[in-house]
Amino acid sequence: MASHPELEAEQAYVDHAYSCLDSSRALASQMGSMVEVGRGGTEQARFEREVIYETMVNRLGQLNLGDAALCFGRIDTSVEGLHTPDADDRVGHGSVASDHGTFYIGRVAVSDADQEPVVVDWRAPVAEPFYRATGPEPLGLVRRRHFATRGRTVLDIDDELFGDAALALDAPDGPGIQGHGALIAALTTARSGRLSDIVATIQGEQDEVIRAPLPGVLVVQGGPGTGKTVVALHRAAYLLYTHRFPLDRQGVLVIGPNRLFLGYIEQVLPSLGEAGVELAVLADLLVDPPLVRGYETGLTARVKGDARMAQVLARALRDRQRGLRAPLEVGFGLQTLRVSVDTSRRIVAEARRRYRRHNAGRRMVDNELFAALAASGRGDLDAAAVRDQLRGQLAIREALDWMWPVLTPAQMLNDLFGSPALLAHAGSGVLTDDEVRSLTAERRPDAAAIAWTHDDAPLLDEARALLGPKPGRRRDAGDDEVRTYGHIVVDEAQDLSPMQLRMLNRRSLNGSMTVVGDIAQSTGQWAHQSWNEILDLLPQRRPARRAELTIGYRLPAPNMALAARVLRLAAPDLTPPRSIRQDGDPPLIVATPAGMSLAATVAATTAAELEAVGVGNVAVICPASLVDVVSQALADAGIAHGQATRHGLDTQVTVVPVGLVKGLELDASVVVEPAAIVDEQAQGMRSLYVALTRATKRLAVVHDRPLPEVLTEP
Repeated sequence: MASHPELEAEQAYVDHAYSCLDSSRALASQMGSMVEVGRGGTEQARFEREVIYETMVNRLGQLNLGDAALCFGRIDTSVEGLHTPDADDRVGHGSVASDHGTFYIGRVAVSDADQEPVVVDWRAPVAEPFYRATGPEPLGLVRRRHFATRGRTVLDIDDELFGDAALALDAPDGPGIQGHGALIAALTTARSGRLSDIVATIQGEQDEVIRAPLPGVLVVQGGPGTGKTVVALHRAAYLLYTHRFPLDRQGVLVIGPNRLFLGYIEQVLPSLGEAGVELAVLADLLVDPPLVRGYETGLTARVKGDARMAQVLARALRDRQRGLRAPLEVGFGLQTLRVSVDTSRRIVAEARRRYRRHNAGRRMVDNELFAALAASGRGDLDAAAVRDQLRGQLAIREALDWMWPVLTPAQMLNDLFGSPALLAHAGSGVLTDDEVRSLTAERRPDAAAIAWTHDDAPLLDEARALLGPKPGRRRDAGDDEVRTYGHIVVDEAQDLSPMQLRMLNRRSLNGSMTVVGDIAQSTGQWAHQSWNEILDLLPQRRPARRAELTIGYRLPAPNMALAARVLRLAAPDLTPPRSIRQDGDPPLIVATPAGMSLAATVAATTAAELEAVGVGNVAVICPASLVDVVSQALADAGIAHGQATRHGLDTQVTVVPVGLVKGLELDASVVVEPAAIVDEQAQGMRSLYVALTRATKRLAVVHDRPLPEVLTEP
């Protein structure tokens, strides 16, 4: 096959761009020597050195592309630019391209020694037509060019012509899917167990989401394979580029549903030159994070996520702010000092009135109690002297801890869930008796050693908002207050409970969020039926904006057709994405043969799929009850594999519980026992829909029990 006639010239230009990039890195490395501070140097000089050093590190991070391609495309806005200059002219004149209305698009901006642009950052306004131009709306382009690259080598060139240029060369108008060849090549490349960026193949509807304005809440609905996760991550990179100040100072946060997912996406933003974005699950955001692992199930998970728990916790804390049950009497020299029950109640009422957060009021209760004791004595007793002499007495400590205990969030929840009486009183009229009982747990002697669940995290956060820090905590420790962010990106938001959404709201500095997900993939205990339910619980400082990704890029059409049948039952109001990939083998339905176990059939099917995908990866997606038995069968068959809960996606074959597979993409999927998935999951048909939409190439369904009827339709 003949190579493109301009391949040599474009390779020379790319070589020149890399040479300029190497020079920029060398210059950035020299910044550290700009300010030398010796012994006796001034504070100003030391400060300047720290600033310069931080700038140097950030710049080197942006310029460190690893194996990712620097330049992946080019746009021409004039017919003159269509004629590529010779290689020697390009190397000698970095600005030749822009002089002819030509711009090279890449991951980072690169200039030559004269500060003339060589490569334009993909996020710059001038690069927008590269992603948005279509035949009917070329946005001033006459040609868009995609490079297929490996490292620093240009392998091939894919051109799209627009308008008169297309007519002059007897070429069709630009297609609805831009860079079709480059896009399909990227989609069919074997997966590595880590999500890759799509910066070279962003499509028009994706680019609209990425470049949407910063303020307010943007909700993005996207079905399987529409790229909503990578679009959200590219949006974070775009916003940091466009709004470097103030977002660099305020921070950008990305929230994922679990740690497997975070490990899967962790390389995307660094590959785009943005390593300063914080990736976290909600539990990571807790102040003084305790040990958090596992998830609640059934009614307990449902109740812990309910917005009514905010009222329950507030009432539970108020129950800990109480007057004495009997007068306090303590000896002081030859006299007895007293505080009546009524006086203790007045002290508590005044502390409630004056302090919004509980722990802050303890000092006042302490002071007022000793003042009341001093006032009850004969003569002019000094409250400070009374405190110094009596504060160590057991009766005093017990009285203060009864009236106004100092609590951590863990202590508050441990006491509440471990006391049926406290729980029943706090939940009276708010929760049903069954809901109250679902929260009951054994009280542990040391709250700090408790392993909490991810469903407890928003409750611990709510308690922290009510309690505030403990008195006497160092204010310069940096962990007293909740960290807020200038922009928050939330992926798989359709499963977040009201309490989890409250926790997110506390982290939003100004109500700026990008929230992405798919209502059809709502599979948790708090599966929402519409985005309206979620928007009602998000910041409402500005009207929310909505966008939808409608084109499926990842799933072959045969796989999507099978999944769409499940979607009709799982979410009948939603339309499946339109797949651009009409190729692909039909899904394989494998019934367990007589005399063979389900697990052995899964192992045999996995071996066949592994051979079919070559270097690609395979996920064996199981109901939680079958994970161990399937893993053992794979081991018995000599198939090297890992379990997602232990090894992430670092092995070629991975056994993944269906509850953790959301958001992942694999070359091949083996879905095990659909009937069990439907039975075991809170939203069974939606969970099955998720499982069927993970593979970019091959899908096999293995079963022993009868399949759900929707999978047996002709």
